[in-house]
Amino acid sequence: MTPPIIKMMLAGCCLILSMACHRVVSTGESGADHPAGSLFIIGGGNRPPEMIRDLCDLALEDTAGTIFVFPHASAEPDTSFFYAALQFRAQGYARVCNVFPGVDKEVRTTLLDSVRVGRLIFLAGGDQTRFMEQVSGTPLQEALQDAFENGAVIAGTSAGAAVMSKIMITGDQQKYPEYTGDFRTIEADNMILSEGLGLLTSAVIDQHFIRRMRMNRLLSVVLEHPGLTGIGIDESTALHVQGREGTVYGTGQVMVFRTVADAVRTDNGLLGARNIRLDLLLPGDTIHW
Repeated sequence: MTPPIIKMMLAGCCLILSMACHRVVSTGESGADHPAGSLFIIGGGNRPPEMIRDLCDLALEDTAGTIFVFPHASAEPDTSFFYAALQFRAQGYARVCNVFPGVDKEVRTTLLDSVRVGRLIFLAGGDQTRFMEQVSGTPLQEALQDAFENGAVIAGTSAGAAVMSKIMITGDQQKYPEYTGDFRTIEADNMILSEGLGLLTSAVIDQHFIRRMRMNRLLSVVLEHPGLTGIGIDESTALHVQGREGTVYGTGQVMVFRTVADAVRTDNGLLGARNIRLDLLLPGDTIHW
């Protein structure tokens, strides 16, 4: 028979081991670096119904769920909301909510509380700088971040995709201030960047990527920020991101650039590099970075 003192010591050891194991699991699965939510980053253009179905399936258990739309990037937010809601309603989701200024303070507080516990939030397209001017540092941004931490799927298209990363591409160039949509060089100190929502800190997003030939733009940003992954998403295509893993949905391609600090150099304003890693992903492909 085991003496009582030995039994107590064994029980104490088991309790300590159990607590230690619990701490390891919790650290690996949660915390600021591992939000419970995920991102569904759409490259803009037409959104295939099948891709929207996939998005809803990732976020919502049934069609009774509420979808919250942020049309703040658009110059015509009501129109932007209308077309986004139309597509979700075509999938059977009747509860689509417009999160936009105009309601009184009491109603707005209740709405933001609902956003914080929402399961699917959609950031519509337009101008990413316009979006951040309206949302940055406001209760709207806090509600988005809380929802992400609580497990929501944050989806965004075009400008709504660009705002997800901490370092945000604005689309403007320092050396060529007249906007043409062309990015003909890979130069240092040219791309104008700003701060996005910071939901994605390990990568920077570019959209309409292959359709509008934006490789030079994203490559310039990645070369000037070694260690940051560049993700270019084409139209009618999405990358579902959780942590540092992404899976491609839709009908197009996703291009991923990665480099290291000691591989980059500058000569007369031109950027150069060796050992750049490039991945070109197709629908169904998964990538880790």
